[in-house]
Amino acid sequence: MVLYNKHMRKFREILAERAGFTLMELLVVMVILGLLAALVGPRIWKNVTKSKITTAKTQIELLGQALDQFRLDTGRYPSSSEGLEALRTNPGADGWDGPYLRKAVPMDPWKRPYSFQSPGSHGDYDLTTFGLDGSPGGTGENKDVSSWE
Repeated sequence: MVLYNKHMRKFREILAERAGFTLMELLVVMVILGLLAALVGPRIWKNVTKSKITTAKTQIELLGQALDQFRLDTGRYPSSSEGLEALRTNPGADGWDGPYLRKAVPMDPWKRPYSFQSPGSHGDYDLTTFGLDGSPGGTGENKDVSSWE
C-alpha cells in the first residue's frame, strides 16, 4: 500500500508539472484551425449560396403549380392587385376551390416577398425574386430567379 501511494504521489506531481499547454502549442493549434477555416469556409459559403438559389427555383415552381390550379378552377390567373394571396383566400373569383397552398405564401430565401405580375411581360404571369441584393439583375447570389427561365 505504501508503494502504491508513493507511485500515485509521483504520478500526481508529474501531472501537476505538465498541466496545461505551452504558448507555442496553442499557437500551432490556432494556425491549423485558421488554415482549415480559410480552405473549407469558402466552399461551405458557396454551397449555402447555391442552396438559396435552388430553394428559390423550387418555390417558384411550386407557386406556379398553385397558380395553374387556380386558373383551371377559375378560368384566369390572379390579377397583380389580388397577388399570390389569392392562392390562400378567395378574392371573389367564381369557381375558386382553394386554398391552393397549405401554408402561407412563402417569402423568398432572402426573406422578401416574391414579385408577382399578372398579366406578365414574359407570359401569363411573371413570378420573380431579385436575389440577395433585392434589385433587378446581378450575378451569383444577386442573380434574379424567375418563372420564365
